[in-house]
Amino acid sequence: MNPELVELALRKQRLQIRSAEQRDALVHHAQAFAPVLHGIDRISDGVRWARDNAPLLSGVGIFLLVTRPRAGLRWARRAWMGWQLVRRVRALIS
Repeated sequence: MNPELVELALRKQRLQIRSAEQRDALVHHAQAFAPVLHGIDRISDGVRWARDNAPLLSGVGIFLLVTRPRAGLRWARRAWMGWQLVRRVRALIS
């Protein structure tokens, strides 16, 4: 066999082994971010649930305003501040 082809094949094999080692190291280091990413997934699932169940949440909000207006207004203020926070974070990200 041509010695240049053998050398290229060996070089290719060494690069593949090195790439596999680097992938393993990356996976090992990325595991430190797993709790953060899990928390982000839970938040996005909650937002998706709230978006899908908006009529139910609106009904609960109206019921709360009718039965306990002060508590309802307090929760409305918190929701408004949360919405403003989400808008600001989105503006910073994009």
